[in-house]
Amino acid sequence: MRILFFLYFLVLPTILFSQINSREEDPKKSSGDKASGPKIADSIKVASMDQYRFISIERDTTYIDTSLTIQREYSFNYLRKDNFGLLAFANEGQTYNTLQYSLTQFSPYPEFGFKAKHFNFLEANQIRYSSVATPVTELYFKSVMQKGQSLDAFFAINTTPRLNFSIAYKGLRSEGNYINQLSSTGNFRFTTSYNTLNKRYFANAHFTYQDILNEENGGITTISDFESGDANYDNRQRLEVYFNDAESFLKGKRIFLDHFFRVNPKKGDNNLYVSHQFNYENKFFEYNQATVPSTVGSETIYRFGDSYVTSGINDQTHYNKMYNKVGLIYENTTLGKFQFFADDFRSNYYYSQILIRDDQTIPASLTRNINSAGGQYEYQKKNWNGKFLYSRSVTNQSLSDLEAKLNYDFNDDYQFSFGYQNLNKLPNDNYNLYQSSYVDYNWSNSFKNEKINSITANAITPWVEASVQFMTLDDHLYFENIATDENQQIVTPSQYGNTINYVSVKASKEIKFGRFALDNTLLYQKVSQQDAILNVPEIVTRNTIYYTNHLFKKALFLQTGVTLNYFTNYFANDYNPVIGEFFIQNKKEIGNYPTLDFFVNARIQRTRIYVKAEHFNSSLTGNNFYSAPNNPYRDFMIRFGLIWNFFN
Repeated sequence: MRILFFLYFLVLPTILFSQINSREEDPKKSSGDKASGPKIADSIKVASMDQYRFISIERDTTYIDTSLTIQREYSFNYLRKDNFGLLAFANEGQTYNTLQYSLTQFSPYPEFGFKAKHFNFLEANQIRYSSVATPVTELYFKSVMQKGQSLDAFFAINTTPRLNFSIAYKGLRSEGNYINQLSSTGNFRFTTSYNTLNKRYFANAHFTYQDILNEENGGITTISDFESGDANYDNRQRLEVYFNDAESFLKGKRIFLDHFFRVNPKKGDNNLYVSHQFNYENKFFEYNQATVPSTVGSETIYRFGDSYVTSGINDQTHYNKMYNKVGLIYENTTLGKFQFFADDFRSNYYYSQILIRDDQTIPASLTRNINSAGGQYEYQKKNWNGKFLYSRSVTNQSLSDLEAKLNYDFNDDYQFSFGYQNLNKLPNDNYNLYQSSYVDYNWSNSFKNEKINSITANAITPWVEASVQFMTLDDHLYFENIATDENQQIVTPSQYGNTINYVSVKASKEIKFGRFALDNTLLYQKVSQQDAILNVPEIVTRNTIYYTNHLFKKALFLQTGVTLNYFTNYFANDYNPVIGEFFIQNKKEIGNYPTLDFFVNARIQRTRIYVKAEHFNSSLTGNNFYSAPNNPYRDFMIRFGLIWNFFN
């Protein structure tokens, strides 16, 4: 019901605004000339597409896109972005295994953790602020696995060119094909942008409320049943799973404001600004499991070890964060932009009690109070632009961030970029503190900072789009399973004392021949390490051959083709629902299976229709397809959906 309510709420303004006559009176005609009849302009003013802008917190601008391209096909999914390098679990709205490690982004500040639950959680830097010439609505719909739907509704309006609002809600409910696999998520966001008439003051603000609920079955208990090909198990509900009544729940609220004021009254060659950024956020993670023991065949096991209670596991973790950043910016049209800033980071990660054990006392909270100072320089001249940033803590905690980015646009066909980051990062809070009703899932640690060095290079040319990344990781933090019983997961945090070297090379190229095209993306990864800590597939590839054409006197644009996805086998990380994290394992390799998707897409005016037969080769290659050990990948199914834009 809440999805339907928000859909109605977002569509209603579109209907109302569509009643406004957009035609204008001819100013040359007298308003008192009754004989002239209705005073209507000879032409209707139509806003161009570049007047529908979306601006990030970094001031990067994109425009609304109603085209139907192969990139739009790749982004028609639950995350609403190209998910190359991510391996989805069986049900929509579940987590993703990370095939491409270079997708990981790092911040020097400690985060909440529970990262496996955050793939669909929109962070502050992912929110876009609208600037639209007229009211605009976008509706997204896609069918799901069983009994549900995926919807995303967005509405934006400018009451004046200086005041903009947007409101959006993305909701999902999907029961899934396996026992105890329901997903139910919601992402509400509201944004506003404002600037004064003299353009001295600019502000962007947003509010988000997000909740992500997943029933957690722990994967299938008997791999041989799945891999046997027995027709009795084509109904996936017949496969035995570890948990029939467990679930995890993540929710969070955030208030965010970013604004700046120009001190000098008129903008000139030299300008001075005062800036401020405020971010208040609270998060809550909960793991529930009514029945503690699991049944594997005729055997009773305790998947996560001993527990303090015999039933009704209810683990709750709370988190609050407040961040303030104040800066002084000097801008010179010749020299560039210089910024000096200081920030204040405060967080409280907490439980309801102190746990006293024979070997250790587990505190109730982990409180952070960090102050940092730094500077940033931005330069843009002709084809060059760059940004250089350095910040370091001035309180007892040791953290630092050095970043350098340089872009060179030779022309529309050739663009090059280079980047470097040296990071001294505090551990996420759930590495240092966790409490649970499970005995072995209680810890209090004091890990060292992670040290991360990363060098990247990107090139866009008419022949190929390529990127290279080299990364070194010291004091790398990870989770591992220390259980000796293969039916158990006793997952604990650990820190690697040696250096890990990671290299990735990614290349993309589209080859067109008439109305046909072949789009290719290839990723090569290599890890150098003494122990198998950072595990990734060596090769990940996506290849799409497709056909496009205009039909019915160009009233319909058709796109149809087949996409092949493949990655080499490797010891993939496994998923643990108690802590909402992936952990390393060396028992089972997954991969080395192709998945083929057949799609037929169409565009009629500003409506794009998508139909896809996903993994249609699943019955031909054998049941060896997994997203993680004990968690099969998706079976063959046909899904459909659409994206519909309204402009008023």
